[in-house]
Amino acid sequence: MNQAQIVDFDHDADADPAGLTFTFGGAAPVASLRPGSLLRTWTHDCFVGRVRQESDLASQVCDPRQLNPQTGPFYIEGAEPGDTLAVHFVSIEPRYAWGVSSTVPLFGALTATPTTALLHPALAERTWRYELDLAARLVHYSARDTHYTAELPLDPMHGTVGVAPALGEVRSSLAPGDWGGNMDTPEMRAGTTCYLGVNVEGAMFSFGDGHARQGEGETCGVAVETAMDSVVIVDLIKAVATPWPKLESDDFIMTTGSTKPLEDAFRISQQQLIYWVSELTGLSTLDSYQLVAQAVLSPVANVVDVVYTMVAKFPKHLLHGVAPMGGVHERLRRQAAAYLEGVR
Repeated sequence: MNQAQIVDFDHDADADPAGLTFTFGGAAPVASLRPGSLLRTWTHDCFVGRVRQESDLASQVCDPRQLNPQTGPFYIEGAEPGDTLAVHFVSIEPRYAWGVSSTVPLFGALTATPTTALLHPALAERTWRYELDLAARLVHYSARDTHYTAELPLDPMHGTVGVAPALGEVRSSLAPGDWGGNMDTPEMRAGTTCYLGVNVEGAMFSFGDGHARQGEGETCGVAVETAMDSVVIVDLIKAVATPWPKLESDDFIMTTGSTKPLEDAFRISQQQLIYWVSELTGLSTLDSYQLVAQAVLSPVANVVDVVYTMVAKFPKHLLHGVAPMGGVHERLRRQAAAYLEGVR
């Protein structure tokens, strides 16, 4: 690994959205990073800051072709197809003390959509504004039709994390797939390492779509959307392929699958976890299948994107001390802890 560097990347908050990146693939890199680099940057919310109040409706203030802007892409030096990019989230913090959510016409799990074509009209469009208490780590919900309020835990995450797809494809930042993208899993929080298979030279890593919190499934299609100040470490695992995005926390290894129907996304995530557990433990595929079937957790990431995403989680204590990916997560956690201690 080359000598680590700290890179600060800023961009124009008032830039014309037409000049931002709304895809994975197809965009020129904004900066080059060495493996082991610590990147400090920020991301727009999914509405590019144009939905701020309850009176703002996304269909009126946003261009539907310009949603989910990405920070990036970043060219990772030395990354080649067949490698794996490791992205460790050191910190993810809301940039402002507010977030918004909404119902968007023909978008969400409980309404007609363009591909679930029904005769009934779209649900009413509405915006909810959330006040964020960053000190108390709370998200304040207020109902629109009654005086009901609730306090929810602040749990910042990134909905989109990915690299350029293979074969020169350019994919919308609203879609997830084997390149990552709009997976919308709450597991993508600070302290987690995401592993992405490299498909093109330089990997072309991007991320965005900050959520102050999100329920599993993102049922209405929109989380508590907010701009984020984020710090990540990027590293490179040479000659290790990762067919579908994987995640690792201190307690779990996780695999993902993104497709329709939802049961096939479930099958991809479970298959990938079975293969990974087999690789790490030396178990046969069938023995791993049996063990995973009894120990796995299967949170739903989203059922609202262009295709759906499922996650499969396996407790690391059952790996009997074997370090996934050669111990990359533990090493990046130490690097992150040293950085955080230095900025306190």
